[in-house]
Amino acid sequence: MKDKIIALVGRGQIVVWEGAALWLLEGTQDRAELRPHSHHAIQVTFALKGDFKIGVAGEDLSGPVAAVDADASHTFEATGVAAFLFVAPESAAGRALQQGILAGRHAASVTTGPLASALGGLRNCYEGGASGAEIRQLGQDIVDALPTADEGSLPDPRVQAMIDYARNHLDGSITLPTAARLAQLSDDRARHLFVKHTGLPFKTFVLWLRLERAVAKYAGGSSLTEAAHDAGFADSAHLSRTFRRTFGLPAAALRLVQALATIPVTANRTHEGRYFHFQRATAAMPETAA
Repeated sequence: MKDKIIALVGRGQIVVWEGAALWLLEGTQDRAELRPHSHHAIQVTFALKGDFKIGVAGEDLSGPVAAVDADASHTFEATGVAAFLFVAPESAAGRALQQGILAGRHAASVTTGPLASALGGLRNCYEGGASGAEIRQLGQDIVDALPTADEGSLPDPRVQAMIDYARNHLDGSITLPTAARLAQLSDDRARHLFVKHTGLPFKTFVLWLRLERAVAKYAGGSSLTEAAHDAGFADSAHLSRTFRRTFGLPAAALRLVQALATIPVTANRTHEGRYFHFQRATAAMPETAA
């Protein structure tokens, strides 16, 4: 299949945590557009300023909030500012979205419930120039508010041992048998217990940890290759393939503004912080650092 040009230009912030990510994206052109594409994460789109249109399975959906199921091919057009909540379909929150809002459909508009209620908080985040930590906390709060999301209880100490092992070895190989041995569990018992307490298979959990670290390192000024290696990916191409499969964009579409950017958010306020530029890209775009 030929590479499709992704005509999305803008700037924004990305936060990633285990099983989910939240993007705030401000367009720098009249209208941003994504041609037909799919990604493994469930996508929930929020119109913070302006509007959007999602085309999927012959149907057009518009804001202010809409969800697209994992791996569903769709188009996207938007003006203004949008927020994107990406959720791993293997997670408890992902299963809640598929069983509830999506209910077997490729996409659905959202008019009630915690996702619809989150719109105001996301708009306040954008207008108030929230920090990355504040955006992440809001994203986690939104996910935790979903019907079957974990309520924040501490995991079993054996699961915590597996989590600690994964977090401390992201720059190398991480395996379930090693994690199970450290937790003094059989492989099968470790696999079951981990899903029960985290909502994610161990392999998927580790993948999101790697994405989280890679995005943080890239945001901190590392090259794409450096960020990939530090997060345990084989190379930048491996990171980009994983990023694209998860979010629908190659990692090279992100061009970090290394200097602090001053971005007006209201008539009287500005927010200083590191921002990404999202540039026109193709899947074959060279994986070089900005």
